[in-house]
Amino acid sequence: MTEKQKIFCDEYLVDLNATRAYKAAYPKVKKDTVAAASAARLLTNVKVKTYIAERLEELHSERTADAREVLEYLTAVLRGDSESETVVVEGTGEGCSKARRMTKAPDEKERLKAAELLGKYYALFTDKAQVEQSGAVQIINDIPRDT
Repeated sequence: MTEKQKIFCDEYLVDLNATRAYKAAYPKVKKDTVAAASAARLLTNVKVKTYIAERLEELHSERTADAREVLEYLTAVLRGDSESETVVVEGTGEGCSKARRMTKAPDEKERLKAAELLGKYYALFTDKAQVEQSGAVQIINDIPRDT
């Protein structure tokens, strides 16, 4: 993969705008139509596609919470082990007030919501029974006809 192709890929990953990325990597190209066509062709290149896929996977891994992380967070909230920051407005006298930040443990409503979400994940609250059937469904029409 060439250096300009790598620049194109990195620019493309910023906002997924192939035309803009192509013009950034190849500054001599001035027309959007030429840049769009060339970018579309470049996006079909196997090396370019592979590089973009690898970088997207890295970005996904760094920025996106996985299921385990979400479950750990919800459990920490449920148990009251986490802290959140909130803004509190206090009166200072003579009709004036002052805002300050303060950390607090999750309140009952937040803990209940975490419990609800965990319960849904573990299917603790399902009213519907899951029925599994093997075999085919057979419909019998035994209603007499009035002729």
